[in-house]
Amino acid sequence: MTTVLARSWVRSTGALADRRAFLLLLIVVAAAAMSLLSPYFLQVHNLLSMTQYGAVIGLLALGQSLVILGGNGGIDLSVGSMLSLSGVLMGLMTRYGGLNPWLAAVVTLGASVGLGAVNGILVAGLSIPPLIVTLSTLYLYGSLANVLTGGGQLGGFDRAGFPALGQTAILGIPTQVLLVFLPATAVCVWALHRTRSGRVLYQVGTSQLAASLVGIDVRRTRFTLYCVSGLLAGLGAIVTNSWLLTARPSAGAGLELQAITIAVLGGIDIFGGRGYLSGTFLGVILVVVLNSGLQLAEVGGSVQNGLLGAVLVVSVLLNNLVLNRKPPR
Repeated sequence: MTTVLARSWVRSTGALADRRAFLLLLIVVAAAAMSLLSPYFLQVHNLLSMTQYGAVIGLLALGQSLVILGGNGGIDLSVGSMLSLSGVLMGLMTRYGGLNPWLAAVVTLGASVGLGAVNGILVAGLSIPPLIVTLSTLYLYGSLANVLTGGGQLGGFDRAGFPALGQTAILGIPTQVLLVFLPATAVCVWALHRTRSGRVLYQVGTSQLAASLVGIDVRRTRFTLYCVSGLLAGLGAIVTNSWLLTARPSAGAGLELQAITIAVLGGIDIFGGRGYLSGTFLGVILVVVLNSGLQLAEVGGSVQNGLLGAVLVVSVLLNNLVLNRKPPR
């Protein structure tokens, strides 16, 4: 009875009927609260710093959203480790291989797609549960990044104009946001809503059996999703290396939780086939506002992670209330 009343109340509230409108409201409330916690929150320097960080986590959240939309329990827990390992591989190429950072960045994108392809082969090709596969590669890729660097950092990025990507701004907007994150988001939104591949993705996520019956290659679709997730993690690694000017084996540690939180918070249905990347975009803004404000208020990392976990649980509960969606049996 309580659940029915709660669901009726949620549906009767117009702002909650559309997850994106609800997120806009949360962003305003969170920004107001953070500005009260710290007088530095609304300063221009802090706002620009927030968007720089948002570009990296946003790229991972885009890939995570696409994988989850594909259904069948799709998830990619390895995105943070893929970012770390891709960044380390780029560092090895620039420091020891003598490659120009821009050329190394192109090679890094190919390598990151390969890392995603490993997940895709195991999940789509061998039908191993995504949770098991990506949990395994989370540890594998993260460990490999540490082994290759000996736990240290790699440099060699401060040349050929490469720092401009992560440390400059165009018309006041950080270059990595304007030239990487926003274009990547636009391409993903366009592909999802204006191409046959996007329609296929929603069909596969909604019903794997129905998609198979109309001739859709479900395995190839899911394999492609993990490759795209790897590609976006590689982009995140390039942006991170340009921003920090070092490749760190721990650069992506913990970002997988934030990427999942953003995707689900943005309205991506954890059972697949339902959701919009515009919601993911707003979820990025909300999580970045919370993280930045809490850091300025000197709230510990453990508390921040706990808050993210709480936000994730609440977002899933809200999905169930609004959509009356039950997990498949």
